[in-house]
Amino acid sequence: MDEKITISAKTLDEAITKALIELQTTSEHLQYEVVQKENSGFLGIFGAKPCVIHAKVMNKEAEEKSSSEKAAQKAIEEKRAMVKKEHRAPELKSQIFEKKEKSVLKFDETKIKNVAEDFLKQVSGAMGMEISIETSYDPEGRELMITMLGNDMGILIGKRGQTLDSLQYLVSLVVNKETEGYLRVKLDTENYRERRKETLEILAKNISYKVKRTKCPVSLEPMNPYDRRIIHSALQNDRYVITRSEGEDSYRHVVIAPRKDSYGGNRRERYDFRKE
Repeated sequence: MDEKITISAKTLDEAITKALIELQTTSEHLQYEVVQKENSGFLGIFGAKPCVIHAKVMNKEAEEKSSSEKAAQKAIEEKRAMVKKEHRAPELKSQIFEKKEKSVLKFDETKIKNVAEDFLKQVSGAMGMEISIETSYDPEGRELMITMLGNDMGILIGKRGQTLDSLQYLVSLVVNKETEGYLRVKLDTENYRERRKETLEILAKNISYKVKRTKCPVSLEPMNPYDRRIIHSALQNDRYVITRSEGEDSYRHVVIAPRKDSYGGNRRERYDFRKE
């Protein structure tokens, strides 16, 4: 069934409920897109807006993709819980990584590569996927580069690379348990990182043109630290705009603003990437 309907309600939950009733389906088979978010307006009266969604019943292909993505996310969350328990992830990240990064890096390259490969194959196996892995080490950047190869790798990338980022974080925790000093981990598949970098650099330049033209700051959507660094780096030498990160945790995002908006003049300053 490919019929798409438009539903309007006070809240998103109400809109979804209406769509389920009208389409005579269940939540696991519903595919929807939020067209307009609800807004209670001033005093709940003036300027109030309903939530509007487009909804339809998933076709077989979309349903299979959704099921695969849920399975992938579940497998990763299970591994995240296990890693946090075994390696005390919060302490490992905040107390050890910062100290390790400044120290001399020592590790058994073969052992580290095997640890990373075994971990990723465990996770992919839990998702019912078969992958092959290629690893290489960049001594200058103190970075372990891991490339995953296989079918349906989009599942391991996830929406805007969220699944890939989660996997990279977990692999980094597991790998750095075996090192003296901090080893960076870059996890990639289907050249996603480079494609994402090019997309974000184009976005940064386009938004900067808009900011220069309107002289008004623009807030981008929430991004992970890696993506935010790309935006900052793309515009750090621009004479007319400045970038800064605002918000907390998953809501942290980049703001691109006229340089005088932040510094009251045209003084050149470079963004401190340690803030990310």
